[in-house]
Amino acid sequence: MGIRRFLLVPVITLLAAFAACPEAAALSAPRLLIGQDFPDPDVVKTADGYFAFSTSTGSGRIPFATAPAPDGPWRIGGDALGAVPAWAKPDGGFWAPDVTQLADGSFVLYFAAALTDGGEMCLGVATAAKPPGPYTPVGDRPLVCVPEDHGDIDPQTFVDTDGSRHLLYKSDGAATGAPAAIWTQRLQADGRTLTGPRTELLRADLTAEKAVVEAPAMVKTPSRYLLFYSADTFQSSGYHTGYASAPTPAGPFVKADAPFLSTGLLGGKVDAPGGADVVDGHIFFHGWLGGGRTARGLYSLPISFPGDVPRLG
Repeated sequence: MGIRRFLLVPVITLLAAFAACPEAAALSAPRLLIGQDFPDPDVVKTADGYFAFSTSTGSGRIPFATAPAPDGPWRIGGDALGAVPAWAKPDGGFWAPDVTQLADGSFVLYFAAALTDGGEMCLGVATAAKPPGPYTPVGDRPLVCVPEDHGDIDPQTFVDTDGSRHLLYKSDGAATGAPAAIWTQRLQADGRTLTGPRTELLRADLTAEKAVVEAPAMVKTPSRYLLFYSADTFQSSGYHTGYASAPTPAGPFVKADAPFLSTGLLGGKVDAPGGADVVDGHIFFHGWLGGGRTARGLYSLPISFPGDVPRLG
């Protein structure tokens, strides 16, 4: 009896401490912000509030939503893309948008779309005076379209502390060739012109990644650059968010030993958490709704970076 009582007290104390831990609470309670299809979210903080953009759904070519604060309330606002680019299939879908604000106050939208000739996915760019658009496509050719990539998708911009702009994106890879990879290339101040060579940041080289890395999002901490990315196939519950760290935005990036967000780590409360974006102390991501594979909602959790390491809560 004495031994049992001795063991019971530490166990109870440990459970109480775990329950009081903010990270444990966050892990058990991701917040559902948009309970309808809103996949591959990009979130932008502006002087007019918060704006989120998603892959094509029934709400538009590039749906957007607005909120006064990161936790909402979020409301679907309409279609941000004002016209179909000359090079893109009108019915091919517009994937994984990213919006960034330039120094002159205007906004640039990046997206992936299918070529009218051949159907490969390439990256396009559009501009607008205000964050919700309507965005007008720029040029009659894609911004990025590398034939040996077998498709380029998931654009994401990163602005470093020195003001330099970088475009990150995924090359699809091929079943019989190199697996998917994530790349970066410098952008000129106009946000519409690439400069210099591109650099590979990481490649799908882990068994759990199933030859897929995608949806890059970069964050600068006091002394490191953190690259969040999704891995595995998005239809699977094994789809997850990992991260890698490096001393510079061009690498070399070293992957963390374990996923950062996964169905299991979130206690099954979000199925296949991916497409992450980090804004204003929150990590936003999508997950399948209702136990099916027809719609992905927008979720968030608080995030911090003690010691240059991401932590939920």
